[in-house]
Amino acid sequence: MTVGTAAAGAPPRHVSPSRASLPSRHGSCLNPQSSRPASVKSSGATTAVTTSATKIHLANLDRVLLKPSPPQPTFQPELDLKQHSNNQRSGAGEKGGMMMNPFNLASLFPDLFRKQAADEIMSPPSLTRLQRLLSDSSRSSPKNFIAANWRQIHGETGWSGLLDPLDENLRRELIRYGDFVQAAYHAFHSLPSPVFPAASPSSRHRHLLLPDRFYRSTKSLFATSSLDLPDWAQPAAPQWLTQRSSCIGYVAVCDNDREVRRMGRRDVTIVLRGTATCLEWAENLRTALVPVDSEAEAAVEVGERDVPKVACGFRSLHKTAGEHVPSLATAVVEEVRRLMEVYEGEELSITVTGHSLGAALALLVADELSTCAPRVPPISVVSFGGPRVGNRAFAERLKRRGVNVLRVVNDKDVVTMVPSAAGLPHLSEEYEHVGSELRVDNRDSPYLRPDAGPACCHDLEAYLHLVDGFMGTGFGFRSDAKRSLVRLLELQRPNIKKVYLSGAQALRLNPVDVRRPVQSKDPACLVSPSV
Repeated sequence: MTVGTAAAGAPPRHVSPSRASLPSRHGSCLNPQSSRPASVKSSGATTAVTTSATKIHLANLDRVLLKPSPPQPTFQPELDLKQHSNNQRSGAGEKGGMMMNPFNLASLFPDLFRKQAADEIMSPPSLTRLQRLLSDSSRSSPKNFIAANWRQIHGETGWSGLLDPLDENLRRELIRYGDFVQAAYHAFHSLPSPVFPAASPSSRHRHLLLPDRFYRSTKSLFATSSLDLPDWAQPAAPQWLTQRSSCIGYVAVCDNDREVRRMGRRDVTIVLRGTATCLEWAENLRTALVPVDSEAEAAVEVGERDVPKVACGFRSLHKTAGEHVPSLATAVVEEVRRLMEVYEGEELSITVTGHSLGAALALLVADELSTCAPRVPPISVVSFGGPRVGNRAFAERLKRRGVNVLRVVNDKDVVTMVPSAAGLPHLSEEYEHVGSELRVDNRDSPYLRPDAGPACCHDLEAYLHLVDGFMGTGFGFRSDAKRSLVRLLELQRPNIKKVYLSGAQALRLNPVDVRRPVQSKDPACLVSPSV
C-alpha cells in the first residue's frame, strides 16, 4: 500500500510535487521525518509514526523558539575597582589590555577609576533597577538573630573586624539608628513650636512616628540655649527659629519580646537631631573649651592639668534648663533611671545616636549616663556627621568610663573637621575626636555626583545611602542595596547624577512625584529600614 492509500482516511492535504521531489535531509532536529521511507506496509503504522513524529517535531520547535536568549548584562554600578579597570583595559584592545594588565592601575590610581557605568546611557535593566529603588516600599529585609554577638555589634570590642569590610548586621543597626534620627527631625518640623509635654515622665511628642514598630517612644527631650536674641531680631523671624527651648529628640525602648530575644537584650535608645533654630546655630559658634562638669571645674580651680573640657556652646545646650522644661542632661538621666527600674533584672543596653549637633550632644549625654547609677548597662554612641566636641582629656575620660563611640564620617563633610585650632587661633587647646570611625565617601555612590556640595555631604539621608551601599574599602557600592532613593532625590536633586535624573523623568517621576503620597507635614514620610 502506498502513502497515498494510507492517507485516504485522513483529511486531504495538498502536497506540492516540487517539494515531494526534493531529496531528503538527514539529521535535522526540526525535521525528524526526513529519513522516512517512501512507502509503508500498514496504514495504522503510518498514522502512529506520523502522530509521534509530529509531537517530536513540535517539541523540538518549542525548545528552539522558547530557548531563553543570553542574559543581558544588568546594570551594576557597584562593580569593584578591579573589575572596572579590567573593562577599561580590554576596551583599548586585546593587545593593549595585555600590556597594561600587570600594572593593576586601579590599585595605584583609584580616583581615576571611580567613574562607573552610571555615566553611560541607562539601559532597560538600569531603568528597572532605578524604578525599584524609587518605589518607597515599606517592606524590610529579614533580620538576623544577633543575640549571641550583640555585645560586639554594640561596640564592646571597639567594632574590631566589623567596619572594613562592614558587617551586614552592624550595617542594619546603623541604618535603623539613623532612621530614628530622621524621625526626630520630622517630629520637630511637624511641630516646631513646643507645647512642653515634658512635665510627665511618659510624655511623648504627638507627631513622632518611629520607623521601627518594635520600639516605642517614652519621653520627648528638650535642649535650651543660654543665649537670647536681640529684641530687634525677634520680630523678623518665626517663633520656632528664635525660641530658647526646642524639642531636640526623644527616648525610646524596644517593646517587643520577640525582638528582644532576637537582639539578646532590651535596647534603650536616646535620639538627638541636628541644628534647627537660630540660637542653636549661635551655640555652635561658641567654641571656647570649658570644663565639662562641676568636678572638672574644681580641678581647674586647684590648678590641675589635663582637665576634661568641651565646647562652651555644646555644654550650654546640654546643661541649661528652660522655663518650662528641665535641662537635657537632667531629663535623660531621670528617664533612663526610670526605665532601668521598670525593666530591672533584664539585660539592657543604652544607645545614644545623633546627627550633627545631635552627634556632639550624644557624647555629653553618654558621659553623663555612665555614672548615673551604680550598675549602668553598656553604653554606645552612634553618630553621623558629628563635629569635634572636647579635648583629649575628655576623649580619654569617655574611654575610661567604658563608653563605646562609633562615628560615621563622610570624607567630604566639613562639619566633621571642626572645631580645629588650625582655623581658630584663639583656641589654647586642641580638640580631639573620640572612638572608632566608619568613613564613607560620596564618590563611591553611583548615584551622587562626585563633586556634590557641602550640604549633600552633611545630609543625613546621604549618610544613610552611603552606609547602605558601603561594603569595604575598594569594594565598590553594594549590589543589593535596597534603600529607597526617593528622599535622596527629593532633598539632594542638584547633587544626583544627570543620568539618574533623566531616568526618573523617563519613569515619569518629576520632583513633585518623587515622594510618598502623603502631605509634606506628615511625619510618616520616612524611608523604611533597608538592609
